[in-house]
Amino acid sequence: MAEEEVKNTNEAIEVVDDKAEQAEVVETTENTEPETFAKSGKKSKKHIEEVKAEEERQARKLERKAAEAVEKPKGAAPVTRPKIERRGKKYQESAKLIDKTKTYSLKEAIELAIKSNPAKFDASVEIHARLGVDPRQADQNIRTTLVLPNGNGKTVRVAVFAPLDVCKNAKTAGADIAEDEEFLKQLEKGTINFDILISTPQYMPKLGKFARLLGPKGLMPNPKAGTVTMDVEKAVKEAKAGKVEYRVDKQAIVHIGVGKVSFGADKLVQNAEAFFNSLKAQKPASLKGTYVKSVFITTTMGPSIQLENIYN
Repeated sequence: MAEEEVKNTNEAIEVVDDKAEQAEVVETTENTEPETFAKSGKKSKKHIEEVKAEEERQARKLERKAAEAVEKPKGAAPVTRPKIERRGKKYQESAKLIDKTKTYSLKEAIELAIKSNPAKFDASVEIHARLGVDPRQADQNIRTTLVLPNGNGKTVRVAVFAPLDVCKNAKTAGADIAEDEEFLKQLEKGTINFDILISTPQYMPKLGKFARLLGPKGLMPNPKAGTVTMDVEKAVKEAKAGKVEYRVDKQAIVHIGVGKVSFGADKLVQNAEAFFNSLKAQKPASLKGTYVKSVFITTTMGPSIQLENIYN
C-alpha cells in the first residue's frame, strides 16, 4: 500500500514538472516574437530610437554638469606682461625715445615720428584726432576732402565714368581709366583696378546696381567727396595732386595720412597744418564743448606721440 502511494506521488510530481516546462516554453516563445513598429509617427522604430538617444544625451549632460559643479582647486593667477613687453625689440627701442607724460608741438612730434620709425620701408605718417562730436547727428558727421600741398606720397589710380567726349579730356588730365559702356562691363565681372572713381551726375544712376560692390570699398562716387562733378578734368588733376578724403568714424575719431617719412619734417608739417586748418573749418555750429579732444601722430609701425591740444 505504501509503495502504491509513493508511486502515485512520483507520478503527480512528474505531471507538475511537465506542465511547468510547457509554461516556460510558451513564455519563451512569446518573448522571442519580433516587436512590431508603426510605419510612421510616435510608434515608429525611428522615433523610438530617437527618443532613447535623446534621453541618453540628456543623462550625459546632467552628469557633465554635476561634474563641473564640483569645485576645482584654483591655481596661481596668470601673469600678464605689460603691453610694451609684448611688442617687438625695434618698437621697444623706438618707444624709449618718446616721453609718454609729455605733449609735443607739431614740428617736434613730426621730427620725433621720423626718428622713431622702426620700419625699413618708407612708412606713412598718420594723424589721429579724437573729436567731441556725435557722429550719429547728421550735422556732426564730418566728411570732407582737401588737397595736401605736398601730396600724400601714394600713386593713385583714377577712373572716370562719363560720356566719351568728357573721357577724352579726363585722359588728357591724367586719368588712368576713362571709359563709357566698357567700364560697366568690367564692373559686371567684378574687376576693380582703380583707387578713385569720378563720374558725372547724369551717369550716376547707371552705377546704382554696383553700389554693393563699390560702397564697402569706399569707391562709390559722392558729391561730398568731390567725385560726382561736371568738372571732371579738375577732379582728376586734384586726385592726382594728392587730394585726400577724411571722415569721422563711429568712435568720433578722424584718421588721415599726411605723407611719407621720406618727405622730411618741413613738407610733413605743411601737410599737417593744411589738415588742421581744414578740420577747424568743419567744426559744427551746434557743437557744445570741446571740439578736438586729443591728437596723436605716428608712423605705420611706430609708437604714437601726443600733440599739444591747440587745435580747437
